[in-house]
Amino acid sequence: MSLVDRVRALLGDDAVDVAATHDGVPRVAPASPDAVALLLGTAREEGWHVRIEGAGSWLPTDAPVDLALTTRRLDHVPAIEPQDLAATVEAGIGCDLLRQQLADRGTWLALDPPGLAGRSLGSVVATATAGPLRQGFGSVRDHLLGVTFVTGDGRLVQSGGRVMKNVAGYDLTKLAAGGFGAFGVIVLVHLRLRALPRADQTLVLEGSREELAQVSEDIAAAAVQPAAHELMSPALARRERWLLAVRFAGSAALVSAEETALRAATGGGGRFTPLRADEAHALWMRAAESFATRPVTFRIGGLPDSSDELLDLLQHQVGDEWISASPGVGAIRWGGETTVDRLRRLRRSLAGLEVPLTLERASWPVRAAVGHFGAYREGVGPLVAGLRRTFDPAEAFVVAVEGAE
Repeated sequence: MSLVDRVRALLGDDAVDVAATHDGVPRVAPASPDAVALLLGTAREEGWHVRIEGAGSWLPTDAPVDLALTTRRLDHVPAIEPQDLAATVEAGIGCDLLRQQLADRGTWLALDPPGLAGRSLGSVVATATAGPLRQGFGSVRDHLLGVTFVTGDGRLVQSGGRVMKNVAGYDLTKLAAGGFGAFGVIVLVHLRLRALPRADQTLVLEGSREELAQVSEDIAAAAVQPAAHELMSPALARRERWLLAVRFAGSAALVSAEETALRAATGGGGRFTPLRADEAHALWMRAAESFATRPVTFRIGGLPDSSDELLDLLQHQVGDEWISASPGVGAIRWGGETTVDRLRRLRRSLAGLEVPLTLERASWPVRAAVGHFGAYREGVGPLVAGLRRTFDPAEAFVVAVEGAE
């Protein structure tokens, strides 16, 4: 019996699309978490190699495998509880659809990752790709109450939410969020929500990178607390010079007070220009979508006061045409064209500063050579290898974790 026939016998004819992928790999779309577990248990028995796909809109779907597992049919929302500011959502739901369903109930998931349009929630969680709103609302992990995922040998594991089932003492939610699917397929996510903000204001200031870096320091020193505080390169912002965008979201009184504090901290007057709602939406969306169209995207994370030094390093080694930096948290995202050698050299330079570089998206040859996250601290490599043996003992998942270095 062929692989396709075996999968059809397990999950039904409608779960398999032979012609769907560009490389001829059968794409399998299980309709439930139990079906995912059944498929992966069989994959271990048969020795099949599997790549995980959400909507296929973020990571290129080009890893060489026997079958592609897509979560597109896991698109239900079992529960949204506005009174508790919590929701339980299947991982294959599109982020745009989820956002609308939450807004209809007066709630908000304060995540704005790159490539948001078209991405599945599971993709965002698995890659831990937070956007500018990380400044005010935290990383992807800060929005998670728990996850349910299926390991490489077909075990259904639950962490957080209403059920806690730990395996070997690991914090499973943190393991799944940012693991790039190396430890399991996320099938269900328990979310921490916020009330939909009544006011949302973005103010911008153009200038040289050095001038805006000083303004950012003034904002931090004054303890202004924006929802987002982003320094964008001219190409990314579609401006002549670098752009500092500051966003406030919350009650009308809070937004007004924070805007007043911002102007006081940066010299008052009209230095910052407020954007209309449509202008602000376009700015943030363009910036987010730009990274989804670059051949390579990575993120680095250092201390807030190291942002300028890290931007200099990036400019020297890979250029600074497509960059978005969050000075308040020390996070920087880069997009563009580069080579494996340059990425390796940059990662080594950053490792000397104990700054991690996470390769967010690239073609499979680049991912396989460089890896999503490298061992920037001693002992990380053996730890990751041990975790993979625990959660994917037969190495069913084809994921470029560490690369070929």
